[in-house]
Amino acid sequence: MVRALSFLRGEGSDPFPNLALEEALLGRVEPGECVLYLWQNQRTVVIGRNQNPWKECRVRLLEEDGGRLARRLSGGGAVFHDLDNLNFTFLLRREDYDVPRQTRVILRAMELLGLRPQATGRNDVTIQGRKFSGNAYYRGGEACYHHGTLLLAADREAMERYLSVGREKLRSKGVDSVKSRVAGLREFLPGLTLPELEGAVLRAFGETYGGEPRPFDPARLDREELSALTEKYASWEWRFGREIPFSDEAALRFPWGEARLQLQVEGGRVRAARFWSDGLDTGLFPRAEEALLGRPFRLEELAAALGALEGDSPLQCEMLRDLPELLERLF
Repeated sequence: MVRALSFLRGEGSDPFPNLALEEALLGRVEPGECVLYLWQNQRTVVIGRNQNPWKECRVRLLEEDGGRLARRLSGGGAVFHDLDNLNFTFLLRREDYDVPRQTRVILRAMELLGLRPQATGRNDVTIQGRKFSGNAYYRGGEACYHHGTLLLAADREAMERYLSVGREKLRSKGVDSVKSRVAGLREFLPGLTLPELEGAVLRAFGETYGGEPRPFDPARLDREELSALTEKYASWEWRFGREIPFSDEAALRFPWGEARLQLQVEGGRVRAARFWSDGLDTGLFPRAEEALLGRPFRLEELAAALGALEGDSPLQCEMLRDLPELLERLF
């Protein structure tokens, strides 16, 4: 049961130390505690754990304009961050982790501002059918986090300039452009300021959990760990991952997200495998890649390899039922 509420505000707008702090907090959250971390990134595209950066972002344009590409721990799709966006992260131990309750904080914050929000789809919060907040989730060890965005003002031109949103993804959402999918809160509340938004979130945090949020003590953090994590998030290896020299590729969109599979096939066997996805689950695909290695390049063999895996959650079980359809696209 949550008995203590802690909050902290990120000090800078560099995505790499911000993401490092988020991960470090996972190891510091105590039993019975919920930590709310508020932070901002300047001109950043943040991709999900299993996404291909070259497919999701026009990296050259972003970097030429002084922006950065970052990769987070959680799944989900690519998002554009700037200083008209506020990021939030709820961090709790597994036994206290409750996505509907955490989402109620965001819904209540909007109500305190006089708005009528709705939680829709797999990870969106909308007003009048337009998305102002996207959410993603991560479970690691004994702690979990739920994070998301709160758009004050949507720079739609920057989104279209930097994000490579596939037409199939747009059609699956029933819209024909990035511009029509998103809305900034100032479109509904002209003049809304960042301090007002932060204040509403903190008040809703206390109301929802029935307690008084207290500042998180920075002495609980390990500076050497923060430095090492910042280095990790800034590294080429973490951000751009490995794109194998593939001989076969297939992609398909499912209700839980898009999946793209690349295979390097030599001598009739799979020598390398790579899944890319904007799905919210991050744990299945590394196991699936390993299961395919060394298998004969035949549909029944590859399907059997995935069929031998067990899902760790209802979502993973659904994904395992769907992935044979992706394999069929290879043959």
